[in-house]
Amino acid sequence: MTDRMERREFCRSLGAVPLLALPGAQAALETQQPQIVPGKALFVGAGKDRSGTPVAMGFSALGFKVSGQDTRGGLFIMEHVGLTKGGGPPRHLHYEQEEWFYVVEGEVVAEVGKDRFRLKAGDSLFAPRQVPHGFVYVAEKPGRLLIAYTPAGKMEAYFREGHSFDAASFAKYGMEYVGPALTLEEAARV
Repeated sequence: MTDRMERREFCRSLGAVPLLALPGAQAALETQQPQIVPGKALFVGAGKDRSGTPVAMGFSALGFKVSGQDTRGGLFIMEHVGLTKGGGPPRHLHYEQEEWFYVVEGEVVAEVGKDRFRLKAGDSLFAPRQVPHGFVYVAEKPGRLLIAYTPAGKMEAYFREGHSFDAASFAKYGMEYVGPALTLEEAARV
């Protein structure tokens, strides 16, 4: 019997256990993220988070669109909603993740390595793993930015569990702090 069959049989056998009678089971079910079902789509509405609990960043709110759990760790996608002028993370790098940025609304100046780019709605930018990068939001009106990480790694946990912009927090989640955030003054020179 294959591992897949053994797991399937084990899971079926659990169906006989009245799970909701277990202590804390009801509360756990109420707080769980929606689970993707193989062969079925998972819809997340505009401006929404897939679990219904967006994360406040200070300069935006994050809505998680695709969880690493949905993709067996292959991909994590989030959306910055309501980005405010001057907002953005410090320069950092990811040891294991590639990062892709797509501007939905507004304008961002991003730095990848020694290169700087001005991105407007419809523009995208790829940041390879182990290359320092960061961005600053430069538009007057609030904006939206999609970011994808592959593989998903610990990025979702980083944002859900506190997302401090310091060296120790970055290191805990597979990143490295490499310098302060890009400033509006630096962005003005692009």
